[in-house]
Amino acid sequence: MTAPLFASPPEDIRKLLDAKLPLEPKKYQGTVALPGSEAEGHSPIYRNIYSPELLISNLHPTLDTLYKQFEFACHFNGTRNAFGVREKIIGGGGVGGPEGKVSFGRYVWQDYNTIKQRRNNLGSGVFFILENNPYKTESEAHARIKYDPNRRAEDEGFVLSIFSHNRPEWALCDLASAAYSIVNTALYDTLGPDTSKYILQLTESPIVICSKEKIQGLVELKKAHPEELRNLIALVSMDSLDLMVEDLRLKQFANANNISLFDITQVEKIGAANPLAPIPPTPKTAFTISFTSGTSGANPKGAVLTHANAVAATTFRVVRSPAGFTEPVVIYAFLPIAHIYERSSIQVALGCGHSIGFPQGRSPATLLEDVRELQPHALTLVPRVLTRLEAAIKAQTINSNNSWVKYIYTKAINEKMRLQALPSENDYNPPHLVYDRFLNALRRKIGLGSVASIMTGSSPVGPDTVKFLKAALNIGVANGYGSTESFAGIFASSKFEHDPVSIGCIGMTIECRLRDIPSMNYTSKDAGGPRGELLLRGPQIFREYYKNPEATAESFDKDGWFLTGDVARVETARDNRMFLIDRVKNFFKLAQGEFVTPEKIENTYLSSFPFIQQIFVHGNSLQSYLVGVVGLDPTTIKQYIKTRFQDELVEQEDILAFLNEPKNKRILLQDLNISTKDRLQGFEKLHNLFIDFDPLTLERGVVTPTFKIKRPICTKFFQNELDALYAEGSILKYGKL
Repeated sequence: MTAPLFASPPEDIRKLLDAKLPLEPKKYQGTVALPGSEAEGHSPIYRNIYSPELLISNLHPTLDTLYKQFEFACHFNGTRNAFGVREKIIGGGGVGGPEGKVSFGRYVWQDYNTIKQRRNNLGSGVFFILENNPYKTESEAHARIKYDPNRRAEDEGFVLSIFSHNRPEWALCDLASAAYSIVNTALYDTLGPDTSKYILQLTESPIVICSKEKIQGLVELKKAHPEELRNLIALVSMDSLDLMVEDLRLKQFANANNISLFDITQVEKIGAANPLAPIPPTPKTAFTISFTSGTSGANPKGAVLTHANAVAATTFRVVRSPAGFTEPVVIYAFLPIAHIYERSSIQVALGCGHSIGFPQGRSPATLLEDVRELQPHALTLVPRVLTRLEAAIKAQTINSNNSWVKYIYTKAINEKMRLQALPSENDYNPPHLVYDRFLNALRRKIGLGSVASIMTGSSPVGPDTVKFLKAALNIGVANGYGSTESFAGIFASSKFEHDPVSIGCIGMTIECRLRDIPSMNYTSKDAGGPRGELLLRGPQIFREYYKNPEATAESFDKDGWFLTGDVARVETARDNRMFLIDRVKNFFKLAQGEFVTPEKIENTYLSSFPFIQQIFVHGNSLQSYLVGVVGLDPTTIKQYIKTRFQDELVEQEDILAFLNEPKNKRILLQDLNISTKDRLQGFEKLHNLFIDFDPLTLERGVVTPTFKIKRPICTKFFQNELDALYAEGSILKYGKL
């Protein structure tokens, strides 16, 4: 017995969505406390003002899986651009540039009809190369490699792994996984080969679809661990493999280690010749296992995210979009798709028929070059990118060597910041008849002419950075909050929120409350609004950690609330807007007995002092004060030295030598502490510093891919430097702040 894909004609659903969307911001930009929901040790339960009676799980009952959302988008947008990549131009010594030099031209597109057919071909081809694989065994994992159109949501299948930088094939794998009810997961360069081995072994994944440069390392990984990775029997290169000696050697190396090697074009051709109908998932079907690295340094946990979770997450994003559900929009897939933040953006785009432009390569340095060519309508970025963009714009405007340019843009940006800081009931950018022309021209000059808004999340961003970029670019910048376990965003501020520290109001697909943490002096009865650990519940929240019942049990309370580990504050005087202020368990006691929460201190310094872009705060119970590791901002620190010390330094070695002179380091530390004003108590301020450029890197293993500090590992890595700082003592003891 079969059933139609849509319970109602797609045209009727489209008509209904067009009538309802986009929502007016004032309808959803607010949070309400549910009456009578207070409990001992907890705040009230908070929900979005749009739907306090019940949580929203999807845009329409028939659009309850990613598969159905994409089919719906294809129905109306089959000939619209779907995936775009920049054409690669190899110079021949003439117009194309020097011999062999690679450059990039315009974006070349494939439409939704093409992508849908490629999706079916890839899904069919994956089943074929696995079911007919010469290295398939009688193992339990390989027994799950079976095309079964009657497969139930609860039936366990095989796991498909994806390993590459952002490119169309990544998103194509997601589409094939959703259409054929295949669970997928991602491997991460940033977590190292040990983590890749751990994920492949845990999931018993038989196949990895990857970029070509990953193949050698994956085969070597199996060669080093043949028993643990015995279930890995197929690799599919996203890049073409041909008869070149290098590619033939790769195939021989793979076969010698019981792995069949294909390229994606081969697999799609095999699928086209042996077509299989999609196996539509249900809302309960697992879509992906997203491994989150955490900050403890232990093995990552894999959050099992279902289609219901993913659809709720896309619903959260779509209702906030000024374009509604089916208006043409162009986005730039800049952040790593392997992480849930960009993954969510891609799924929104695929469900709405948007056009997705991919970067020209792995380097983030080409952001503005790609954006200038692509002309997207919105950007999703992280604070590290925003601070670099801020520095670049300041160099062209308020810090320009041209006195007229410096004068006019200083006036324009300051006035725009003043206007945007005025409270408003609507998500509104106050216009200025004269200055808007200069600011819009600046935005076009740097390649962001089409960009109407920027969304940021994943880590704290300095409020001064947000204020400056909103004014200088004359566009909205929204701040958000989410997690892997909630399939990305659940909170978002308005684009022109006049207090950019806020993460705004909760979405209509989730509910939250705060749990008292007496040991950290955070309670639901605090003056000014409840403070405590943020708890979440609703259709966006993940089901479990993969094969980790202990971690799953520890992450939920008896009433089904997910314990985020983040500490939040509710500002009851302003529509119950939410602010992140700390992390649970990230605290320690100093010798005199004070409890210190380093993440709160780090966020305060980062938001107060624009000349640093990294900081790690450290202390222990044998010492009475804090020390820290500071990463200088390579652009703004030069201006700081020029202004504060009337000295001009260019080379990083010279800057470090200068600031590490005792007198200068003490002045820097004093300025750092003074910048926090009254936001830190005396015992929370740093007394000595280790100064460097970019000390907290992924390569050193001291931060997660989203740049959260792994404190135990970070402490161990910098142990010699921290010991030296305490041996030197407080450099503030002879001065007064």
